[in-house]
Amino acid sequence: MFRTDLLKGHKILVTGGGTGLGRSMAEGYAAHGAEVVIWGRRGPVLEETAAELREATGGSITPMAVDIRNAGAIDEAMQEIFDHGPLTGLVNNAAGNFISRTEDLSANAFNAVASIVAHGTFNTTVAAGKRWIAGGHKGSILSIVTTWVWTGSPFTVPSAMSKAGVAAMTQSLAVEWGPKGIRANAIAPGPFPTKGAWERLMPEPMATKTGNVTGSDMIPLRRVGEHSELANLAIFLMADECQYLTGEVIALDGGQWLATGGNFHALTRLDDEDWAQIGETIRATNSKDREQRTA
Repeated sequence: MFRTDLLKGHKILVTGGGTGLGRSMAEGYAAHGAEVVIWGRRGPVLEETAAELREATGGSITPMAVDIRNAGAIDEAMQEIFDHGPLTGLVNNAAGNFISRTEDLSANAFNAVASIVAHGTFNTTVAAGKRWIAGGHKGSILSIVTTWVWTGSPFTVPSAMSKAGVAAMTQSLAVEWGPKGIRANAIAPGPFPTKGAWERLMPEPMATKTGNVTGSDMIPLRRVGEHSELANLAIFLMADECQYLTGEVIALDGGQWLATGGNFHALTRLDDEDWAQIGETIRATNSKDREQRTA
């Protein structure tokens, strides 16, 4: 779709770049000439991803283990990047989410999402932005949100609140930082299957009982998205040829949110027993992830 040197001379940081959509965007950037830095909490996963992407693209991929829940760690890592030359782009992709009845959430459960999506995204953006401004550099910010920023989403209230805040940040900074040569845009993806998100947001057998609210029959184009399609839009938004586009939140969901709201309204059909089963499934998934991280 693009010439292979489209992003030559660019240096792009992708948070949550070790897996899922972050990995796919990092690969797309590297394949089109950008120097890429990927952040994530799990160092071994990042190292493995970086090695695989270098082999696949022949590009430069630098992994950095950074927990974006820690503002100090963000600033230190960002300074390390800028010490070797400024970024040209930042992709705020790292996120966390799970389904739950809101009345069952604790303050810690809310913070588990907000500390990454709201606080982490803000702190990472400011860490890059203040260095761009101080150095007189142009920059491009791309944040991955959801279509819930327009509709809200029952049973994922911490994510809906946090992502809506990121969308507001995007529009606010497009105006505030635009005169300084810094653009800010966001993509609101619909269903793009990733293992971790799928297991937490729609565990079986709940997907079947609720009519599979993330299934292709709920999408006007009758299919879920391909990772390459999101990567293509992310590449376009970072390209020099796209410098007049700022302050936009672009839905990439096959028309889902226009047809259904794109959220978890169907979960109102569940009863107490169903929610207990969902909780057990999510806890089992989280425990498995922790074991893998410490292995």
